[in-house]
Amino acid sequence: MEFGREVTPIGASEDAAAHHDGGSPLVGRAAELGLLDTVLDGLGHGAPSFVDVTGAAGIGKSRLMTEFCLRARRRGMTVLRGRAAEYERYLPFHPFADAFAELDHLPSPAHDLLDAMSRVIGGHPAGPSAGPAPATADRFGLHRSVARLMAQLAGTGGLMVALDDVHWADPASLELLDHLVRHPVPGPVVLVVARRDRQTPAALTTALSREAATGTVLRIGLAPLAERDCVEGLAPDLPPDRAARLYAAGEGNPLYFLALLHAYREDAARRRTSPSASAGTDLGELPTGLRALLRSELAPLTPSQHRTLEVIAVLGDHAVPPMIRRVAGRTDAELDDDLDTLARRDLVRPGPGGRTVLRHPVLRSLVHESTASRRRIEIHRAAAAELARTAAPAVEQARHIERSVTTWDPQAYAVLEQAAEQTASTAPTSSAHWLRVALRLLPDTPEHAPQRRDLMLRRARALGVSGGLRESRDLLHEVIGTVGPDETDVRTSAVVLCALTERHLGRYPEAIALLRRESRRQPEPSPSDRVAIGLELSSSAPHNASYAEMRSEVARTLADARDLGNERGEAGALAVAAFGEAYEGDVTAASAYAAQAAGVLDGLPDGDLTALCEPLGRLAWAEAFLGRFTDAERHADRGLGIARRSGQIYLLPLLLLCKAHVRIQTCRLQSARELADEAEDIARGIGSGELLAFVLANKAQVRVAASAPGDPEALAAAEEAVAAMGPSDNWRASMAWCMLGYASLTGGDPHRARDALLKAGGDDLRGLQPSMRPLLMELLVTAALFTGDVPAASAWSERAGREAEQLGLPVQRASAMRSAAQLALHHGDAGTAAKLLSEAAAECARSGAVFWEARSLLLAAPAMTAAGYGARGEAMWKQGHRLATAGGAGLLLGLAELTKPPAPQPRTPTSSAVPPWLASLTAREREIAELAAEGLTNQAIASRLYLSPRTVETHLSRVFRKTDVATRASLAALMARS
Repeated sequence: MEFGREVTPIGASEDAAAHHDGGSPLVGRAAELGLLDTVLDGLGHGAPSFVDVTGAAGIGKSRLMTEFCLRARRRGMTVLRGRAAEYERYLPFHPFADAFAELDHLPSPAHDLLDAMSRVIGGHPAGPSAGPAPATADRFGLHRSVARLMAQLAGTGGLMVALDDVHWADPASLELLDHLVRHPVPGPVVLVVARRDRQTPAALTTALSREAATGTVLRIGLAPLAERDCVEGLAPDLPPDRAARLYAAGEGNPLYFLALLHAYREDAARRRTSPSASAGTDLGELPTGLRALLRSELAPLTPSQHRTLEVIAVLGDHAVPPMIRRVAGRTDAELDDDLDTLARRDLVRPGPGGRTVLRHPVLRSLVHESTASRRRIEIHRAAAAELARTAAPAVEQARHIERSVTTWDPQAYAVLEQAAEQTASTAPTSSAHWLRVALRLLPDTPEHAPQRRDLMLRRARALGVSGGLRESRDLLHEVIGTVGPDETDVRTSAVVLCALTERHLGRYPEAIALLRRESRRQPEPSPSDRVAIGLELSSSAPHNASYAEMRSEVARTLADARDLGNERGEAGALAVAAFGEAYEGDVTAASAYAAQAAGVLDGLPDGDLTALCEPLGRLAWAEAFLGRFTDAERHADRGLGIARRSGQIYLLPLLLLCKAHVRIQTCRLQSARELADEAEDIARGIGSGELLAFVLANKAQVRVAASAPGDPEALAAAEEAVAAMGPSDNWRASMAWCMLGYASLTGGDPHRARDALLKAGGDDLRGLQPSMRPLLMELLVTAALFTGDVPAASAWSERAGREAEQLGLPVQRASAMRSAAQLALHHGDAGTAAKLLSEAAAECARSGAVFWEARSLLLAAPAMTAAGYGARGEAMWKQGHRLATAGGAGLLLGLAELTKPPAPQPRTPTSSAVPPWLASLTAREREIAELAAEGLTNQAIASRLYLSPRTVETHLSRVFRKTDVATRASLAALMARS
């Protein structure tokens, strides 16, 4: 069994690698090895890129992993191994640092990337390096950097990263694993993890189970060994009856079996050397239970050997000989004697980086827990002192300080603060942990009260971005309840942050009540505090309160900011106003506010905008709604840069999704997908259900546009968005339902699409975003025509036209034109439809909405041809197809296949006129009639045309009515004659 990191260059000795398992042979597991060989055979060509090995302690996970690594090495792959540890759960990225250590042999550019990452994940097995993380580092950027490094390390030969005991992995590593599961590294890369299923955190188990269903993850659950394999492989020299009894006692667990075998042989040897021992050995005399068996291995040790073993168990990654010697108080000769004895008894083994490790994590756990509490504290205290003497990284010192310092110690407190600061951006859960330890040490006295509140605020922020939203809120309420009357800045910061946290929890009424209570507090908040409170209060619109309800609050905040000469407050209020008015559809007011907000924000340096990332995001969204795509992307990019540098992770999804929205409109779908995926990573890390629902709704929109019609991933994202939103009925909930409608319609289910859209906005659609209603009504027009509800389609189309004219926005006007064109085509008026669709394409082209321009052109092409303008129709199709191809718009490419102009046919003088009944059919009806005449069933027609069977049935009913036939056979005969 191997401990820690393994870096295996090509040509290394296989025997050396096998030695990590103490020379024990691999027993059984032929089926499992066959599965692993299949993974290696297909690596980079569709095989699973993630192998999940699960099983009980001692069942053989690590031994199987070693064999897998040996097989990978024989194929010329680079192999890296790391291990999580039970007592090092707050060392960030511990198993990855363990795996990536000592990779100095790498060529550039991989070496450069590793060097940049080493300050974050650490350059050696003991944890992060002494240097602070880069100012721009964030944990989600680090995830992508790790993936890039793995891809570069793979090269053409392939890479295996094998991580053991991930059930003990630190939160930062679990989050990174979740990223790598959901975004497999491209190329010949495989990640193998071994874990105990029942001890694995639920989030990782869920992610692995979800991806196992897609084929990305291969799960291998290890069962107990068969008796024959176990006995013949591990105890071939034992009498069969005794071996069988040992196997039965060990229940097929190889670790348990080997422990029983060791105890049996030790007992037999003792009896042979003891004159008083009986000749036979009774298995019933052996200890029962694995812990009892392991304790029996420790019984012969001398007190000094036992103390040395305790030091090794407690030190963990720091158990190198110099540290062991100083902590144990042994001379070099005494320590060498102890280690030799422990190694001969196979209790300790050499580990990577010069460490000494115990044979198995179960043994380490037993020794650690059996060590007297006072003794453990002494070991940790001595280790902390030695690490401080050698200027080790604060995070490494903090682990030992936590377990040894129980009273106020300014020096220890300073180390904990430093550890929290170093991990704040890349491992906030660890940062929150070190801050909690620091709070435990800090005296709860009036003298230290301001310091305590500062630590509590910092811890609340760390919890808020790492999934601990409820704990963060509770901590902030504690700060608010204890803050002194003269600490107004601290109180306002806590109130505003608490309201923001309530927003992320979807508790808008609580956020609004908290802020209104604070604004009425006596003594009255200062003008600057009123601005901060007002900005946060107005941010609840349109998520919960309507913007109309907040207009007066925004106006008051804007006036207060201007009176103070507070440019940042003024810019924030203007951005909120621009977003609110753009949402409500008051284009004139929104444009004016957006211009003013941009004027202030563009004139401020980045350093002054740290507190204005959310207003930058709101301004960008307002500009996107107004069709000012270039300005929207510019402001979103600036906000992203500042948010990353300042660690405001919770704002990144707002800004990323704005960029993704712009890139959908401008038909840059590949980058839109990447932006939406990054936003999803962050939302899942933060733990806000409502934010995740909003992100998934936008992801669904991207997937619909980027993928072929009916893509199941788009529908799955929309369904998950609706489920994550729950019973909410705010703006974000309506967007989730709208995207479910959009995905359902493109998937061929117009009935579900209509129901979802009406669920989003109500029967009158007043619950939908006013500035987007015409576009959403176009979906309802399409759904109504597919289901044969022409009156409803006409009503929605007329309303879309009225609202689009009120808005005056090009994209919405074009959408209303496409709705009217659908009705014109339904009634056989190809000329009107062609004119409307041509105008829609021109509107979109003027605004830069390339996606909608391409859609309008592709829809216009057959209408132009039907109206007698074949050459123009063909040119429009080619232009639409070119735009769709360049932008990666799979949905539009599917549409292009349906609207592709027919190949020109030679004209014959004997051709007859088209029968009136045939001319009365719409293009869709004729298409379905032809397929039905060919003998296709309704289900087959639905699959080919991406429709629902119910829609096909509706169209066929109308065909039968128009052609005056009653059977498919009659229809086929009629079509043949025509």
